[in-house]
Amino acid sequence: MAPRKKVEEKEKPAAKATADEAAGMILNYLPAAAKILKDLHERNEIEGRAAGKQIVYHAIQNPEDSVTPEALAALDSKASDLRDQTAALNATAKTLRTTLASLTTTLSTADLVANVQALEAERMELVGRLAVLKAGKAKKVTKREREEVDRECEKWGKLVKKRQKISSEMWKDTIEPCIEGEEQKAEVRESLGLDE
Repeated sequence: MAPRKKVEEKEKPAAKATADEAAGMILNYLPAAAKILKDLHERNEIEGRAAGKQIVYHAIQNPEDSVTPEALAALDSKASDLRDQTAALNATAKTLRTTLASLTTTLSTADLVANVQALEAERMELVGRLAVLKAGKAKKVTKREREEVDRECEKWGKLVKKRQKISSEMWKDTIEPCIEGEEQKAEVRESLGLDE
């Protein structure tokens, strides 16, 4: 065992030791350390081998605990697979973080709830209107009435095209040559309602 210091009532902070004092203290503890190592070796808790005049102590190693080259190769392949999986998972996590960031910047939860409520109210209104239509309270359009409306729509469509053609020809032939400057032409077209 290591020698013990005498306990004084109040210990004073230790003064810095000189190199000679430090070497002396180490040399005082060496015999105790050697005795402890020798006892551990005798109890077969550590291994000791003679190396000349000295004994070298080391931990006991079980040969069954050693790893075969095949096991090392398997561990290496597993480690490389895990590295590849980690890289793939890191890329996926980065993509998911980017997606999450873009989603959080678009609409907040409160906005989404408000939009859902507005859409639900609109749906309920449409369902109510549909129920009225299904109940038969709305006037049904006959095939003859539909054909008549289609003919009228076609007739008015042709008339609109003819009038657009007439106005564009009139603009090109009579009004446009009389006006100078693009700004004035644009103002006159707007005042006549030709751009609508």
